[in-house]
Amino acid sequence: MKTYGVNELRRMFLEFFESKDHLIMKSFSLVPHNDNSLLLINSGMAPLKPYFTGQEIPPKKRVTTCQKCIRTGDIENVGKTDRHGTFFEMLGNFSFGDYFKRESLKWSWEFLTEVVGLDPDRLYPSVYLEDDEAFDIWNKEIGIPKERIFHFGKEDNFWEHGSGPCGPCSEIYYDRGEKYGCGKPDCTVGCECDRYMEIWNNVFTQFENDGHNNYTELEQKNIDTGMGIERLACIVQDVDSMFDIDTIKVLREHVCRITGTNYGESSSADVSIRVITDHIRSVCFMISDGIMPSNEGRGYVLRRLLRRACRHGRLLGVERKFLTELAETVIEGSKDGYPELEEKKDFIFNIISKEEDQFNNTIDQGLGILKDLKAEMVKTGAKTLSGEEAFKLYDTYGFPLDLTKEILEEEGMDVDEAGFKAAMEVQREQARKARKVTNYMGADVTVYESIDPSVTSEFVGYDNLEAVSKITVLTSEDELVDALSDGQKGTIFTEQTPFYATSGGQEADCGVITCPEGEFVVEDVVKLLGGKIGHIGYMAKGMMKTGDTVSLQVNEEQRRLSARNHSATHLLHKALRTVLGTHVEQAGSSVNADRLRFDFSHFSAMTKEELKEVEDLVNESISQAYPVIVKNMPIEEAKKTGAQALFGEKYGDIVRVVNMGDYSIEFCGGTHVANTCEIGAFKILSESGVAAGVRRIEALTSKGLIRYFNNLEAKLHEAAALLKAVPDTLTEKISHLQAENKELHSELESLKSKQAKEAMGDAGNQVEEVKGVKLLAASLQGVDMNGLRSLGDQMKEKIGEGVVVLASENEGKVNLMATATEEAMKKGAHAGNLIKAIASCVGGGGGGRPNMAQAGGKNPAGIAEALGKVKEVLEGQIQ
Repeated sequence: MKTYGVNELRRMFLEFFESKDHLIMKSFSLVPHNDNSLLLINSGMAPLKPYFTGQEIPPKKRVTTCQKCIRTGDIENVGKTDRHGTFFEMLGNFSFGDYFKRESLKWSWEFLTEVVGLDPDRLYPSVYLEDDEAFDIWNKEIGIPKERIFHFGKEDNFWEHGSGPCGPCSEIYYDRGEKYGCGKPDCTVGCECDRYMEIWNNVFTQFENDGHNNYTELEQKNIDTGMGIERLACIVQDVDSMFDIDTIKVLREHVCRITGTNYGESSSADVSIRVITDHIRSVCFMISDGIMPSNEGRGYVLRRLLRRACRHGRLLGVERKFLTELAETVIEGSKDGYPELEEKKDFIFNIISKEEDQFNNTIDQGLGILKDLKAEMVKTGAKTLSGEEAFKLYDTYGFPLDLTKEILEEEGMDVDEAGFKAAMEVQREQARKARKVTNYMGADVTVYESIDPSVTSEFVGYDNLEAVSKITVLTSEDELVDALSDGQKGTIFTEQTPFYATSGGQEADCGVITCPEGEFVVEDVVKLLGGKIGHIGYMAKGMMKTGDTVSLQVNEEQRRLSARNHSATHLLHKALRTVLGTHVEQAGSSVNADRLRFDFSHFSAMTKEELKEVEDLVNESISQAYPVIVKNMPIEEAKKTGAQALFGEKYGDIVRVVNMGDYSIEFCGGTHVANTCEIGAFKILSESGVAAGVRRIEALTSKGLIRYFNNLEAKLHEAAALLKAVPDTLTEKISHLQAENKELHSELESLKSKQAKEAMGDAGNQVEEVKGVKLLAASLQGVDMNGLRSLGDQMKEKIGEGVVVLASENEGKVNLMATATEEAMKKGAHAGNLIKAIASCVGGGGGGRPNMAQAGGKNPAGIAEALGKVKEVLEGQIQ
């Protein structure tokens, strides 16, 4: 048998099914589209769900893919075995109502035996125990002896997901030989050992489950197959595990060089090597699809994988940053199949580097906190760290339980693992409750699910704001209808429309749809699966029916203002890359007639100088009056022009390229001005952080900017009038008032200090000794916290060394302050703990440092009790 590499196997598979008249589709993004049931794409068929359910018409009835996938359900086991991994590639061929079992099984056999060259005698099919059709194809048509075909029950060989399409499966196993077996005499297909490896699963979607296990035959029967490329490579290359196949082995060896370890010499080191090797692959692919580290959702998965990889590097003795070096090896090994890795290389490196920096800081914080927890346990004699504290370390600082256990074991301590698991389950339950209830498709069920998938709409609004077309579908808010009448809310679908639907960050057009019998006000426009464009609104008058010819008219001013703001985002994007660097990528946007919002990747707040430079560059581009040229061209040709693609977006073979005088060139489906001078002017209102590594700029142009300046001018005149000035002299007037205020404040503080001293009276004579430490505890009237602190410092100087505790009733509330000198603290005095102990007497709380602390309260009647308790508390502190 010839040995093939992973990249060769991927190409061979896709070309084989292309020869069987399948359309090769590129891998979909790891970010699910219109699917709330998935956090990340975890199988080859997941992105194709709309084709299987008939909600969207596929580009061809036969399709083949190699889909990048991530599964994190058993992330804790990754590394502990050589079976588990988070990232994998799934080869698949799919039929949407075209061929069925016969072709699927025969082509599986042909590819494995004739193309790849696997020994037929080492291949064993399995079928669902009631699927005689599949058995006969294997046995009578392909020629597999019946004793080598295994029958399994529903649990193993029947695919279903609650209600919806389902069907039997037929898996193909490969006998890897006795060296991988368990040695038992009855070891065969289905054994838990590693000898018989399942490599390919053919799913025959032929039934509909009503949710109560009542099955009916589907009119359109589908084929869904899946074969993990890593498993196939293991067999072809005759290696033990996926960590030994060519592309992953190169990465694994790089990990070993960086960490100074040898794979196979230490089981604990091997765990860390596998974790790093697996996780850096997932990380690179996730970032290339636009996923950013965060504390929730898929961003949290990314951050967790990054931090696990970092920590296992530390366990292997690596104190420096190292993951970007490994990322380069990942990209080099996989860029042939996934060119987006190479295209986003610098961005991937930037994200990983910044996250490594952040993790190194947080893990050091975690170590510091664990050190304090250990000290507290030693002090109290505790031997077990609570599960809640261990989970807090894990959840907040990325500090894994096994590391916490390892550090505590060195001190003869352990962790309440049951409590840790309980805390984790509470978090998981909260996440489960927050998860949306979805249908099989993973999308929220709407009235639009019932529309015939063949219905589509053509957008004609780039050059026209009016169109005449025929109504194809009408819906009310909850059902398909034949007509909408006066006052009814609903959605209208037409064959053609000039209305832009919300997409690409640009909000939808508004306007009206009219016919002789009625008028419909369009409030929103949505783009649905299958190219449908729905106009959402209400009937202002009359009636409209399916089949009516109507006139569609977009609100011209709203479209024009939206276009100006949208074009400004392109100029802004270019300016940001010019000022900040090419690591800047668009991370989202929102554009409407009033304003624009632009999210972008950057790792620190922009300075005033940077913001001004960006704003000036955009305004310079506007004044240059660049013509805006739009072209539709093949995606590869578009890339050669240097056009900027929206990060994480999936594009078709033909893309729309918007060129603004060769200054800005981007892929974009939105509406734009004809010339940049139409934008008028550009003003940044704010710059802020919205997530780790993501900044946000909000800005105005055109009419929105004029409205902003008019409003600002009105406020300026209002402020000047309040100060009895005019705008030209407002600054001078404010400076004069500030100087006057400063002088008055100084006088007030002087009076307060004098008042506090008078209130203190002869309290200085109330000093007593507590175990050799001087203590002054006194009650005052009408002194605020600043006054108490000042008095405390004065009284410390007066008594020399000791502790001062002052309480004051001021405007019906209580202020407490304690301060301790250096010598008093050496003997055990702690102002923070002292205040904490007495604050409850006045109905408050507080604390602070050993040398100074303060608290507030609501119960003046408790002042005497609080001061009476001071001596007792201090006695307990002094050693």
